[in-house]
Amino acid sequence: MRLILILPVAALAGCSSPAFQGVFGPAPPVPDTVPAPMPRAAPPPPETAVTVEEFDTTSPADRAAAVAPATAVGARVLGTTIAALGSPAEPGVWLKTPLVTSLTPGQVDYQGMTINLDLRPSGGAAGSGSQISLAAMRLIGAPLTSLPELTVRAVP
Repeated sequence: MRLILILPVAALAGCSSPAFQGVFGPAPPVPDTVPAPMPRAAPPPPETAVTVEEFDTTSPADRAAAVAPATAVGARVLGTTIAALGSPAEPGVWLKTPLVTSLTPGQVDYQGMTINLDLRPSGGAAGSGSQISLAAMRLIGAPLTSLPELTVRAVP
């Protein structure tokens, strides 16, 4: 009985080799493009973090990249959203929003300040609001207890 259970597993183990491709149907398509590498994530805050500075673990280089002028060529306005402060334990410069369905490079505008950030899908219903990272909230200059209205753009 043991041999019967092992044989099907052993037989299927080689199905990805070139000799077996196409035997069980067409091979999955190979994408034409390689996905862009994910942005470098900031380290998580220490477990003992209590201050804003301790929770904001973005590096000076990450903050400089977020406030660097980006070309607006091809940028697409996705809409406006009201954002609450997201979990300070989630590092990085990001906005979780129902305006996107996949991780997308983007920008937000708040009272004349524009920053570059990652747009992350929130899974919420359209119009349900967004969450913004602690680092992003600091970079746009919004009070941490406020609910800023942001204009959101996807950047190609």
